[in-house]
Amino acid sequence: MKNKLIQYTVIAAMSCTLFVQTGCKKDFSNPNAATEDQVFSSAKGLTGVAVGLQRVYTAGRGSTLYNLITINGLTTNEMIVVNAGNTAEVQLASGGTAVDGNHTMLTTFWSTCNKVVYDADKVINGAKALADKNYASGLIAYASIFKAMSIADMAQFWEKVPAANGTNVTFIDRVDGFKKAIATIDDALAAIAANAISASFISNVPAGIDIINTLYALKARYSLYAGLYTQAQAAAALVDLTKKSSFNFDPLTLNPLFEVATSTNNVVQPKDSTLGLLVPLQPSLSDGRVAFYTSINATIAPRYRINGFGNAAATAYPVYLPGEITLIKAECFARASTPDLANGLIELNKVVTKTSDPFGVNANQPAIASVANQAELLDQIYRHRCIELFMSGQKLEDMRRFGRPTAERKRNLMPYPLRERDNNPNTPPDPPF
Repeated sequence: MKNKLIQYTVIAAMSCTLFVQTGCKKDFSNPNAATEDQVFSSAKGLTGVAVGLQRVYTAGRGSTLYNLITINGLTTNEMIVVNAGNTAEVQLASGGTAVDGNHTMLTTFWSTCNKVVYDADKVINGAKALADKNYASGLIAYASIFKAMSIADMAQFWEKVPAANGTNVTFIDRVDGFKKAIATIDDALAAIAANAISASFISNVPAGIDIINTLYALKARYSLYAGLYTQAQAAAALVDLTKKSSFNFDPLTLNPLFEVATSTNNVVQPKDSTLGLLVPLQPSLSDGRVAFYTSINATIAPRYRINGFGNAAATAYPVYLPGEITLIKAECFARASTPDLANGLIELNKVVTKTSDPFGVNANQPAIASVANQAELLDQIYRHRCIELFMSGQKLEDMRRFGRPTAERKRNLMPYPLRERDNNPNTPPDPPF
């Protein structure tokens, strides 16, 4: 019940923000409505908008989460389109020039990411002025999680990302986007170090997200993507792998993957038991993660169906998986200036043999006995990242980082939405593929 009440508060608070931003042509003042200054100068108003970030990021077909999973999944062959009437999904599955600046899912994805960054900045700046610094640090950390994810999500799909909010903004390289996300996380960690998050803040936001572990996990992820391996290794070491951090759902806000795809069997489904991997990288059929992420319908096509984190309306979706953090450690050992194959293989085998994952993502496979060289170890790390992190939205980034052939994906980077290009002369040219 508390989460529902908070969500109603969020909707009201964010509606006030929207009214102020868009209602400038005429003065239809409402003496009973909070002003923008009131919303962003009070702990209650800031909390409402902060929790609203999670709603924008996770709720429904228009959410960042649904589009992240689906755009990535169709582009990297993790998924197939079930119904050819789903034009945007069909275009992604076709790839190449079929995906252009008019693409509706990409436009929505771009818009929600930028909206979250904008609102998160307002929360972070407003929180700094609060007298209760312990409550403020919670607001800063919570909003920073969604800001960092949104910046990095754009950096995974576009060659350049906006440098700031506002009109006619300039763009920065995607790697600098990851670094910007890391800087946001570092600022949040500094705020927490100065003033521990208060229990009252934790009680006023939805349960599920482990704030501190999530900040370290995201720092490890984005440091890896930026090629900062020492930093990624250090951040990964600070994540408590026994803890879970997830977006929780309820009858008011459904798991978007279940709501759109699983429950209807009319949009997307997993490709098959290969999880979109080619020989020799395909998982063994005895790998527990195949049965975790997919189920079988023997009577109605398609045969393979979504399971795992999209199998029910209230199934929580992890912000990160413990296995991802272990694989980050393995990769950092493998990519060190002097590759440490022995320790890289030790970390990799923790995932390969895992039987007690907090989320139930257990491969339960025999350990890999040895690897001959760095390339072989990296191939195995890539393979197990694709299996462990299936339908997590991370595979396209991995395909580029591991140098997989472009023939294995439908696009390398995405065209910019025409909505951005038509309103911002600084929008970069579209990539050829």
